[in-house]
Amino acid sequence: MPWSSWYGETPGCTPSQTEQRVPGLLTVDKAHPRVPGAPGSIDGTDRGLPGGPSQLLEPAMDVRHTLIDAVRTALTDLGIDPVPDVVQLERPANPDHGDWSTNVALASAKTAGQNPRELGTALADHLSTAPPPHVVGVEVAGPGFVNFRLADSWLHEVLADVVVAGADGWGRHDHGAGAKVIVEFVSANPTGPLHAGHGRGACYGDSVARLYERCGYQVAREFYINDRGIQMQNFAASLAARAGGREVADDGYHGQYIVDWAAEMPIDADPLEWGYARALAAHQSVLESLSIHFDTWFSERSMMASGAIDQTLADLQVAGAVYEEDGAVWLRSSEHGDDKDRVLIKGDGEPTYLMPDVAYHRDKFGRAELLVNVFGADHHGYVARMHAAMALLGHDPGDLEIAITQLVSLQRDGQEVRLSKRTGEMVELAEVVDEVGADAARFTYLLLSVDSPQTFDLDLVASQVNENPVFYVQYAHARIHSIVRRAEEAGNRRGSLVDADLSLLVHPRELEILRALHELPDAVERACRERAPHQVTTWVREMASSFHGFYHDCRVLGDGIDPATTTARLWLVEGARIGLAVALDLLGVSAPTEMWRDPADGEN
Repeated sequence: MPWSSWYGETPGCTPSQTEQRVPGLLTVDKAHPRVPGAPGSIDGTDRGLPGGPSQLLEPAMDVRHTLIDAVRTALTDLGIDPVPDVVQLERPANPDHGDWSTNVALASAKTAGQNPRELGTALADHLSTAPPPHVVGVEVAGPGFVNFRLADSWLHEVLADVVVAGADGWGRHDHGAGAKVIVEFVSANPTGPLHAGHGRGACYGDSVARLYERCGYQVAREFYINDRGIQMQNFAASLAARAGGREVADDGYHGQYIVDWAAEMPIDADPLEWGYARALAAHQSVLESLSIHFDTWFSERSMMASGAIDQTLADLQVAGAVYEEDGAVWLRSSEHGDDKDRVLIKGDGEPTYLMPDVAYHRDKFGRAELLVNVFGADHHGYVARMHAAMALLGHDPGDLEIAITQLVSLQRDGQEVRLSKRTGEMVELAEVVDEVGADAARFTYLLLSVDSPQTFDLDLVASQVNENPVFYVQYAHARIHSIVRRAEEAGNRRGSLVDADLSLLVHPRELEILRALHELPDAVERACRERAPHQVTTWVREMASSFHGFYHDCRVLGDGIDPATTTARLWLVEGARIGLAVALDLLGVSAPTEMWRDPADGEN
């Protein structure tokens, strides 16, 4: 699926690095006027809100679209021809420079034959004569940037849009247009339980799948089972040895789980088949405890039996992508970015590890337009050869996205806990989930980009203190429900949104929440495009911080609080709840309505 439409660019143009990393950047062109980040579709239901706001309100046009339309009109009025295909709008890094800024004068100056600063001044003057809605000031800065200062009313419209869209609609996009995506992740050998290091790829892969679903794709989650080969034979031999009271061979599996599973194994059981089923059941159990549900468990054995290897090899031969040398069949992978050609079929006729992988990806491309693989840190070398293989089969290598997760350092009491499966000192993923909880585990694994090493502090993650990120975020959601319960007990209901005076929301803490809500759809789109769920984690932590700040500085209920202010703030609280619920769902973390708190910390 081409991503250019997400950015509203001229087809064929590639977003610049600045565009990809600047929060809030919007580029809209004449061919793609739809604004990334606009609310989702409205279905006419009241989404459980008192007063049924979605029956009374329609979503307003995103203010950025309004500003860009005004800039286009002004450029035309000033005789600029052609008007640039791309008009960029971004949030200035320094709030003193206004709410939004465009560099269109710099981009248009050469074509217009004018000095950028002079063109920017003319543009600012023209826009000031009949400013767009919400605009209270237009200024030129630096070499020709045009900065817009907006009244708070634009943020009040954001709140109305959030409430109308609800948790089902806000931050939802249709860019995928139903395209099919297969996200393959975990895919650990069924030779033992998943260890704590697997948890990172598991939580990452599931969150990436959730992001694709939120952005309009049809998503299938897939686990590839490496259920054949020497590692399975060694696993079965290890179980048989322990069951018979013998030592395990040096190339076997030595963890305590082998001892435990061997004790469970019936005397007449086939160690290979019984052990395979036992390992797979362990994988499924711990993943289900993390709310990770796979649509497909794809067996390598079944693929080998289906004739897929021969079919894939035949396709490669037809494409001239393989050749024979020294009795082996080689893939011409060096022609497509790999550092050398790779053996697919060895001289004895047996396939290498690469051959089934190529066949598997050929199969996946028969079922989806886009593939996403989540590999461990030891798979760096596989990326180039797999891209090369797909290119040789006639697929666009760009349609195969491969994320490499870096290592996790697990710590307890300030000491590193080793993750090795073979040393007998393995920390299982199930142990981590039991110790810290599924929510805390998922949130922690998603704190950082997966291409950075991670330290997982078990002591901190299990604690109920503000320094624990997941506690801090979930507590914000629970506080919201506490405020709503107290309001209802006091007879204060939000009523209808159309009757609420949102113009009363002017405190910096209130405006901070509204800006964050406006940024969420952009954060979702960007996190999906870059396959970076940690960007959602960052957003939700900042939103929780904003809400806790609002909670302490802006009383919602109580003596001396005007009823109209209470109503407006209750709607703001509802908007914050929607934002937190959307983000937590994308992370696969629950949004609790009640949590433990310090009794000395009263609710407002």
